[in-house]
Amino acid sequence: MYPQTVAVSRLTSIVQRLGHRRWFAIAGRRFVPVDRWLFRHTRGRWSVLDRSGLPSLLLTTTGRRSGEPRTQPLLYAPDGDGYVVIGSNWGQEHHPAWTANLLADSSAAVTVGEEVIPVRATLATGAERERLWALLVDLWPAYETYRERAGGRELRVFRLDPA
Repeated sequence: MYPQTVAVSRLTSIVQRLGHRRWFAIAGRRFVPVDRWLFRHTRGRWSVLDRSGLPSLLLTTTGRRSGEPRTQPLLYAPDGDGYVVIGSNWGQEHHPAWTANLLADSSAAVTVGEEVIPVRATLATGAERERLWALLVDLWPAYETYRERAGGRELRVFRLDPA
C-alpha cells in the first residue's frame, strides 16, 4: 500500500502545481460535466478529482430560478464534521451559479462516496473566512492564483454543516 500512497502523493503534488496554469483552469471547466457523470454513475466510487488524491464531493443545491436540483463536483477541505468549499469558478470574474443558489437557499446535500448528507451552508466572513481560506489554500494552492485572476471578486467560501 505504501507505493500507491507515494504515487498518489506525487500525482497530487503535480496536479497542485499544474492548477496555477491558465490552460489547466480551461481544461478543468470542460471536465466538470464528465466528473459529475462519473461520480454519479459509479455511485461516488470514481471521479477525476479523486484520482488526483484530493478530497471531492458532489454538492446539490436548489436552483434559485428553476427550483430544480443542481449538482456540482467540488474539492473540499474537511473541518470538524463539516465541509469547506469555495466558489472559485476557476478564477473567472463571475461567481459560480451554485454559490448564488446557496445564498438563496442554504439547504443542500453533499455526496461523499456513496453517502448523501443533508447540509446547511453558511457563507464565511471575517476571521472565520480567513481560517477556512487557509484550509482551502493548503489543499489547493491555485486558489491564490484564482483569486488574482478573478478581477477583484472575493471568492465565496462556504462551510457546509450536517443538517
